[in-house]
Amino acid sequence: MSLKHPISAIIIPARMGSSRFPNKPLCDIHGISMIERVWKIANLSKLSALTYIATDSLELKSFCEQQFGAKVILTGECATGTDRVAQAASILKNDMGINFDIVFNLQGDAVLTPPWIIDAVLSDMTKQNIPMATPAVLISPKDFLPFVKAKKQGSTSGTCVTFDHNHRALYFSKNLLPSSRTPEVYYPIYRHIGLYAYRCDILNQLVELPQSPLEKIEHLEQLRALENNIPISVVVVDYQNRTHGSVDNPEDVQKIEKIITEQGELI
Repeated sequence: MSLKHPISAIIIPARMGSSRFPNKPLCDIHGISMIERVWKIANLSKLSALTYIATDSLELKSFCEQQFGAKVILTGECATGTDRVAQAASILKNDMGINFDIVFNLQGDAVLTPPWIIDAVLSDMTKQNIPMATPAVLISPKDFLPFVKAKKQGSTSGTCVTFDHNHRALYFSKNLLPSSRTPEVYYPIYRHIGLYAYRCDILNQLVELPQSPLEKIEHLEQLRALENNIPISVVVVDYQNRTHGSVDNPEDVQKIEKIITEQGELI
């Protein structure tokens, strides 16, 4: 019997008009387009039976449907990927009559996301009555000093998250969090992975709220939820010695291909 649940849907927001990387979803990574790779990862989820790509590009819609048979939702122009996912979810539920309670936002450039990370977050959502969930990884002792040093030097790569005893998020920051007075001594630091699962009603509520003060300062939209008293469950996940990464610019493609060559395919 299938373990997949129709109460959850994975929606992949993708756009062709990136200023840093035009037509990014179509870029070739070891012979497979980036968008097809992410779609295949989503379809490996054991806990979601529904996968859709959301885009405002007719060209991308046609490519995905014809090249690998994806289901594509055509949206209007959207300010963020979250807005696009919310719009697509609304079309699916209200216009197409497809019923689901949880939506997982899997960015269209997240080509190194193991499917078990998606399932860990969806599992957390289905076991608890929580509005949002997101994954994080514990920085290992091996990576601890380089990570702390980079943060002390002003690096904005990698978001830190802290959470309470019930794994409810307390704060997210591009700065070192928490910051120790003896940073050379190992202590737990959790790096946030920018993937989210939402209850559909909460997602609709979030995109209607104005940007919050801390969100504007940190440039982290998840802070909008915390500032509006919407709890976020932090799911600590294990990448099983695989490297986390996404494609932000053309230079990243070669790095991603190297990682896939060394660590093997996910799809």
